[in-house]
Amino acid sequence: MNNIVSEIQAKQLDLARAGDHGAFEALIEPYRHELLAHCYRILGSYEDAEDMLQETFLRVWKHLDSYEGRASLRAWLYRIATNVCLDGLDERKRRDLPRDLYRRGDPSQPLPAVAKEAAWVEPFPEDLIDDQPDAYPEARYDQRESITLAFVAALQVLPGRQRAALLLRDVMGLSAEEAAAILGISSSALNSLIERARLGLKGTKELHSLAINPINEPYASLLARYVSAWEKADSSALITILREDVALTMPPLPVWFGGRADVGNFLENRLFKRGEPVRVRLVPVRANGSPAFAVYQMDRHEEFRAAGLHILTIEKDEIAVIDDFLTFDGQLFKHFGLPVIV
Repeated sequence: MNNIVSEIQAKQLDLARAGDHGAFEALIEPYRHELLAHCYRILGSYEDAEDMLQETFLRVWKHLDSYEGRASLRAWLYRIATNVCLDGLDERKRRDLPRDLYRRGDPSQPLPAVAKEAAWVEPFPEDLIDDQPDAYPEARYDQRESITLAFVAALQVLPGRQRAALLLRDVMGLSAEEAAAILGISSSALNSLIERARLGLKGTKELHSLAINPINEPYASLLARYVSAWEKADSSALITILREDVALTMPPLPVWFGGRADVGNFLENRLFKRGEPVRVRLVPVRANGSPAFAVYQMDRHEEFRAAGLHILTIEKDEIAVIDDFLTFDGQLFKHFGLPVIV
């Protein structure tokens, strides 16, 4: 990071300090998406991250006069955003993967009522990291890897300050001095946090399932078969590409099904049942560094309406996990810039 503000930033700062909201927006806009992703990694929730980002910008606006230009503007913004998120963690429960939150279900039994409170790691639009700066030389994780559901869930196991330290150091690739300054601690204290955080990550079962799946051959063929099976309501075809111990989650329904037999039973008798199968259309999207699809289901007016977002984990040319994030109001699709009806 450069420790000097540019001439343009200096002018925007002067105007913003004088009350020019347009100049303030121009000043912070280049950092909006990367700060949103940073908040998301800490909190595991897109909506919470948006709330914390707004609180960050509110604090920035109120404290513009305190910025002296000794550190880069980006570092100063990260310091405020990190502290806002750490404060917010005190009021929020830990997020987790859906299959680690609920018991495995019996597909022959009625589905449970929708959970009233979201407790799972939520999807994040991958497009929002496209314009982020290149990873710094010391970054241990690339941008796609660092927003996978498994990685973000693993982060939630760590205490807040360990979480923030690891993100600043291993994901952003900041120097120890820069990361320590953001957290307001010494370099030795930062190194201690990093060491404990890395050890903590090694022991998480979530991270053990981390799989980065580039959408290319042979996955292109596998994903085409996946789409075809859903759109043709063909449970047999779908089962053939699922791993033997596949997991199907459906948040906000507090249940998941495991294994080909149970998943096949659920699909055959609930979704793909003869005579009245659901009719769906799958549209590829970019979510959490993994293959994903926006699923539209035909309603009684014969319109395809937002139904869910499938995020897939692929291992050894088979689908190991289908995280099906259901949407009943279309809000999830709006986060991804997707239409509610196609």
